[in-house]
Amino acid sequence: MADRWHRVRILTVCAAAWGALTGQVVDDTFRLVPPVRVDHGVNLRVGRNVFINHGCTLSDIGGIEIGDDVLLAPNVSLLSSGHPIEPFERTRRVTAAPIVVGRNVWIGAGATILQGVTIGADSVVAAGAVVARDVPPATLVGGVPARTIRSL
Repeated sequence: MADRWHRVRILTVCAAAWGALTGQVVDDTFRLVPPVRVDHGVNLRVGRNVFINHGCTLSDIGGIEIGDDVLLAPNVSLLSSGHPIEPFERTRRVTAAPIVVGRNVWIGAGATILQGVTIGADSVVAAGAVVARDVPPATLVGGVPARTIRSL
């Protein structure tokens, strides 16, 4: 009984901290296992029934929108910002573009989603994948760079 109470207390504290960070009301179905790293929080939107596991990094400079029923496995990185490729521009500028994660998406452990990517509803990103291009709905992607494995 004490263990269950402790887990509920941790989830409640995490939801309250998340709400303070993002400036949003947090749905009671939101689950977060710390630690999680976030740049700003103000450009981050999370739907209902979202689970964010430990070690995730959410770089929200360009904006991150996470749909309902999304699962982020441990050590997932959503990176909505970066630097230009050209050497003379690299230290002078930051590039940014929003990341959109559709409804009912599962992103596997250690996957990285780069700026400007939209992951379609019902898709799965395999563990360790690096996603640099949009993922169509109901698609399994994996690899570096991520490629379509099959339709779901």
